Amino acid sequence: MPALLLLCGAASAQEARPQRLATVTLTAGMHLISAEVAASPREREIGLMHRPNMPANAGMLFVFEEKSVQCFWMKNTLLPLSIAFLGDDGRIVNIADMQPMTETSHCSKSPVRYTLEMNQGWFAKRGLATGSRIGGAPFSPP
Repeated sequence: MPALLLLCGAASAQEARPQRLATVTLTAGMHLISAEVAASPREREIGLMHRPNMPANAGMLFVFEEKSVQCFWMKNTLLPLSIAFLGDDGRIVNIADMQPMTETSHCSKSPVRYTLEMNQGWFAKRGLATGSRIGGAPFSPP
């Protein structure tokens, strides 16, 4: 029994560590973004949880297999974030600001396969809004 408790404790401690994923470079006008790519169900589930900070031009791109209305919450997420819901061509469908450690759902206004989380206010500070385009390898040309 003590070995089982030790294993459970190790799994919990590992889940509380931020994940680090492969990155892709995206563009937003003249701005470069270093985005970690969360493509598997497990990577998307963990997302940016447990991170105490994130560099100014870093973020996380969530990639889904199929278009659908995507909803996000901030359980175990320490950072205030803004999320852009993106069409296949990288155009912003809508943006939502999310508060840390909450379970409030923030959803896309239409079906999408991509979302991009950045530090809160990142999109607004750069004048990016609905209709603006994020560029990079994952997105098909307009």
